[in-house]
Amino acid sequence: MNLPRLACLFFSLCFLSATAQQREFRGMWIATVKNIDWPSQPGLTTAEQQKELLLLLDSLQSHGFNAVILQVRPAGDAFYESNFEPWSEWLTGRQGVAPRPFYDPLQFAIREAHARNMELHAWVNPFRASMSDDSLQWIAPEHILSRHPEWTVSYGGKQYIDPGVPPAREYVKDVILDIIERYDIDALHFDDYFYPYKVAGQDFPDSLSWRYYGGRFRDIDAWRRDNVDQFIYSLHQKILESSPTLKFGISPFAVWRNKADDPEGSDTRAGITSYDGLHADIRKWMRLGWIDYVAPQIYFSVGYAPADYEVLLRWWEQNSYGKHLYIGHSAYKVNNNSDRNWEDPKEIPRQLNMVRASTKAEGSIFFSAKWLQVNALGWADSLQQHYYSQMAIPPGMPWLDHLPPLSPAQLTAHAGKTGVQLLWLDPRNPDAAYYCLYRTEGKAVPLTTDQAKLIAVLRNQGAYFEDRSVQFGKKYHYLLTASDAHHNESDAIIISKRYWRGLFRR
Repeated sequence: MNLPRLACLFFSLCFLSATAQQREFRGMWIATVKNIDWPSQPGLTTAEQQKELLLLLDSLQSHGFNAVILQVRPAGDAFYESNFEPWSEWLTGRQGVAPRPFYDPLQFAIREAHARNMELHAWVNPFRASMSDDSLQWIAPEHILSRHPEWTVSYGGKQYIDPGVPPAREYVKDVILDIIERYDIDALHFDDYFYPYKVAGQDFPDSLSWRYYGGRFRDIDAWRRDNVDQFIYSLHQKILESSPTLKFGISPFAVWRNKADDPEGSDTRAGITSYDGLHADIRKWMRLGWIDYVAPQIYFSVGYAPADYEVLLRWWEQNSYGKHLYIGHSAYKVNNNSDRNWEDPKEIPRQLNMVRASTKAEGSIFFSAKWLQVNALGWADSLQQHYYSQMAIPPGMPWLDHLPPLSPAQLTAHAGKTGVQLLWLDPRNPDAAYYCLYRTEGKAVPLTTDQAKLIAVLRNQGAYFEDRSVQFGKKYHYLLTASDAHHNESDAIIISKRYWRGLFRR
């Protein structure tokens, strides 16, 4: 496109094709199980719960995050008004009891996250039924342990839904589809728990389901992996049918397999692996396109011999198969682990530098939210003041949706008493979720919407913005785009003017 030449004192308005640069996913896990992150304790009033969540979201926004991964189904229970399962004990203090006065925490969280320009990913634990065998004495009548005890087993002092029982897998899918169909979430998210981590001296007690359903398999481990494969594949298909543009992401244990056990594995010596221990063949799901992003929990330091962070990052780069790769960081280990590398204040920055230098990784997720306030060795300050000091938009997923909304129109700029007042016409396009305003300086008209020049993300606040950071005598170019919920940006509309002695001169 040939752009008109701009004289330094003259008004100009034009369109250009927006090519976004330096997109980045910046996520934080908010764990609700056992009140790890939120709420701070069970049984708080509705007002107290909401206040805590708002303070948490405000803190995340001020630190530059653009996504939260909220645990909404910790253990066969719900942090939302479920059609299948009881209210969580970690919310109200008693399983099956709704918040009073009533509110829907998931709906509240979605609204408030979106108001702060953050995605909300609904984090579900598919097969965990209870964190303790002792819970059986006070479990709610609508809980799966009460309704279908034949689908569950006890292992390591906890209760699990047996993935080897087909009706149980169907039930879990129904629970998840209920969330997807009723809530405006941006993604469905699983963590690393499929079959549970091995407990020394104990076998997972699925001999009955193995005998009844194992049929064509001679190897119980292969059968277990097939159970999880079937679950992931069929859920993927259901999502495509009901919500074809919804993101589906999984955050597995860092090591798929060790190279000693599989030439395709990583050069690590992990004592447990996702494939062999948790029966989750995450690499297969990526290769076959059953999920949209993977966020491996690389909770190891750079140079840690059994599982080096850099070695694992490179392995996941080579095995992301064109889908998004976000790296999971262990904020909870900073200055809090037997590995002395975590006593180095540069460990998290070192990892972030590697992610940003990667040709495949597109962002990071941190575990977990409470450690942002702890701020051990200043890692959170480093995010706020350096790495995340500039706003960023998450990368889009063109295989789900690649069509941008209509561009805004008739962008105008006027000198006000306190800054530059920008107004435009809202195209009333239902696909436009928010606007992105960029600003550059100098004579040359910018050809891209560089994320480093993003000064505002505007949602639900009208077609108006006042830039109060202008300086006399400088030539500014403002670029405005409309974006949909999947971060597809429209063409940019541009206006250029010089700000001089409190007035715009044309």
